[in-house]
Amino acid sequence: MVSLFISFGVLIIGYLVYGRVAEKVFGPDDRQTPAIAVNDGVDFVPMKRWKAFLIQLLNIAGTGPIFGALMGAVFGPVVFLWIVFGSILGGAVHDYMSGMISSRHNGASIAELSGTYMRKVTKWFMRLFSVILLVLCGTVFVTSPAGLLDKLTPDWMNTTFWSVIILAYYLLATLLPIDKLIGKLYPVFGVLLLVMAVVVIGGIVFSGGKYTIPELSLKNLHPDGTPVWPYMFVTVACGAVSGFHATQSPMMAKCIKSEKEGRSIFYGAMISESVIALVWAAAGVSFYGTTELLNEALKAGASHVVYEISTGVLGVFGGILAIVGVVICPITSGDTAFRSARLILGETFHLDQKKIKNRLIITIPLLLIGGLLTWFSTVNENGFQIIWRYFSWSNQTLAMVTLWVCTVFLLEKGKYRFGSMITALPATFMTAVSFTYILMAKEGLQLDKTASYIIGASVAALLLGSYLIFLIRKIHSEKELSK
Repeated sequence: MVSLFISFGVLIIGYLVYGRVAEKVFGPDDRQTPAIAVNDGVDFVPMKRWKAFLIQLLNIAGTGPIFGALMGAVFGPVVFLWIVFGSILGGAVHDYMSGMISSRHNGASIAELSGTYMRKVTKWFMRLFSVILLVLCGTVFVTSPAGLLDKLTPDWMNTTFWSVIILAYYLLATLLPIDKLIGKLYPVFGVLLLVMAVVVIGGIVFSGGKYTIPELSLKNLHPDGTPVWPYMFVTVACGAVSGFHATQSPMMAKCIKSEKEGRSIFYGAMISESVIALVWAAAGVSFYGTTELLNEALKAGASHVVYEISTGVLGVFGGILAIVGVVICPITSGDTAFRSARLILGETFHLDQKKIKNRLIITIPLLLIGGLLTWFSTVNENGFQIIWRYFSWSNQTLAMVTLWVCTVFLLEKGKYRFGSMITALPATFMTAVSFTYILMAKEGLQLDKTASYIIGASVAALLLGSYLIFLIRKIHSEKELSK
């Protein structure tokens, strides 16, 4: 239990100290934000700081820090280290920089930013990659709540019925101005997500010794012997480092009223998500007692585990919270996933999103694809697991690219020393994670573990070396010019 509360403390210190460092590196100023300069009444709408923070939290979180943390907890308390330091040094920096750079570029998506700061081919790759990731995300967040609602309602209200209802809601949320539905409901759901985490950890801590939160250990406790590297770093994305957030931050970049609000909204929301992830990682191991039992319970689905923990710790009240957690929260991430996909495609094909016709042209095909993938995940026995695995890898690969884009931005702004390293180092780490995983995973090339480690590390070292050579040359040029 001591390790858990130290972890909470380190996250708070990380926000107060390293968050300030990230802010100083970026250098927010008093220029007009897109919310003020554009203000189209649809996607560019000024919002109060607290509201933007809660919407950002819900957009990036959903059930990501719950499901991912529970699956990551199967590796044991070592997951605490990844959640804490991954968030402070990587995830929160990733979210802050992608949001603030977007704000500097009129709310542009990460796909457009990659074209601005890297080659044109990167922009097209990121456009395609981002939309695929967002559709996969939207599908994942249709299937999981529909499955639970199927269990809680009469037989005629099956998974297909609830999938159609959820997709119909997605249509509304994707089309309507951001302040009409999302702006009114999501702050409330954001508070509920935080309350859910607080009462769950409270129920475990004050259980009278019934549940024991394990102390930090570097030992791999995965019952199947799955290696921590790179699997844990892909399994726990939301809560540590998540490329999906780079697709969500531009949404709030269109709504912040001042650049100086960015640290609390972008960096702060990521740290808050990590607190939620820590709670559920600790709850998973303490409730079931061993990683073996947790792993066995997860075979029935992460939604099932959330429901068992919530009702087991908190009774009927916990059951209500579980419904909020695994029904409402994923839906609120799924709809913003499709909304972000609409905005990216709108940018790509130069379709003015103020016009409802243009929004419909993009939204309807996206939801049809999401519906087909949802159908696949329900009729195929392992459909959901297949989609989730590809979503997880795509997620971390997008984080890798985003961090390199942010690094190039900082280099172009003259941040030649520590400044650009704040993104270059986590970019290197995520490069190693992403390449190693896809080389050795079942859904990847299934190469030998040793070969995968060597190749993944080599690719990361090559990119880091290229960055350092560029950095040294720039610093040398500065010295020569100053003579």
